[in-house]
Amino acid sequence: MSGLHAITTIWSVSQLTSRIREMLEADPELGSVWVEGEATNVSRSQAGHVYFSLRDADAVVKCVLFRSYARLQNHLPENGEAILVHGYISVYEQAGSYQLYVDELRLLGDGALQREFREVYERLAREGLFAESRKRALPVRPRCVGVITSPTGAVWHDIQTVLRRRYPLAHVLLAPAQMQGTGASESITAALELLNRDGRADVIVIARGGGSLEDLWCFNEEALVRAVFRSRIPVVSAIGHETDVTLCDFVADMRAPTPSAAAEMIAPDQQTLRAELTALAGRLVTSITARVQQARERVEKAVSRLEQVHPRRRTDRGRLQLDQLGSRLQQQLLDRTQAARRHLVILNRQLQLLHPHGPLQRGYALVIDRTTGHRRRLARDLTPGECVTLAFIDGTAAAQVTSVKLESGGS
Repeated sequence: MSGLHAITTIWSVSQLTSRIREMLEADPELGSVWVEGEATNVSRSQAGHVYFSLRDADAVVKCVLFRSYARLQNHLPENGEAILVHGYISVYEQAGSYQLYVDELRLLGDGALQREFREVYERLAREGLFAESRKRALPVRPRCVGVITSPTGAVWHDIQTVLRRRYPLAHVLLAPAQMQGTGASESITAALELLNRDGRADVIVIARGGGSLEDLWCFNEEALVRAVFRSRIPVVSAIGHETDVTLCDFVADMRAPTPSAAAEMIAPDQQTLRAELTALAGRLVTSITARVQQARERVEKAVSRLEQVHPRRRTDRGRLQLDQLGSRLQQQLLDRTQAARRHLVILNRQLQLLHPHGPLQRGYALVIDRTTGHRRRLARDLTPGECVTLAFIDGTAAAQVTSVKLESGGS
């Protein structure tokens, strides 16, 4: 296909970027500019350079404050602060983006996001949403854990890994949600309400990795904070890194510094539980042995008294009866000991059967609705053409229902 424009000059990417940089640097107005805005995404390199962005309601520009200039400033930018900076505009050729090279910085006051954060916090605190007295204790051994997070992120994988290692008896329900950007607050609120309506979860974890103030802002929105307050199920907030603070952290029943730490908090260690079970079994055996010994001592004392106060015949007859009673008592105690041991074996077997991977190891598979993530138990709930996921012990497989046949008597 012939082009519409004749080729006169071919530029390399480096040449084009360099030309744009030269044009920007040649503009005297862009060589000395004052720009005000809200500081976001502030970070500091090991070399001492400060990188941040300036934003307003409609735009954002990247900025860099090199170490030599940073040393001269009375104040370095923090996320959410309103600042006025001076510098010049140029192009960072390796990234192909323009940025503001700052040589002076002045603090104008708190940024809009920080002001909004404090205003909402103070209002909700007056209403009692953050009161410690209303926060609930987490279940000691949760049977089901609800997790609100992105299904594609590392957070979901980390939580599952920790729960499988510490407490594989717990069933985990994923309520997928958008965790950043426009509509994130509504998505998380809907997932929280869904888990409350479902009712199976004993505890709910809202989890997300770290991010900038804007990335985590949805967790400061009043609608979501009030939804956490209304939750009938205890909520653990595991948002960002340990230094990140959101309003959801204050209203939740417990805050975890990281998503992995949240999984550690809510799940008992199976090794500890096994040790407790072994200790209980030992105490049971010790108790039964002590009772047998006490019974023997009582029998021996009774025999001794009979020998001292009764005639020979009655003594012999009494000794025989006591021996028989002693044998019966010993047999009964032995039977109780064996029954207790059998009960312990049954409990251990039930513990193994309750393991969520037990049915899968025996060759069964789970049919999971690909849209909702819920298990399908009945054939009548399936429709031909529907796409489902089959979960096996070693992975999953995508499948499509071609037909549904109900057993006689099914509706």
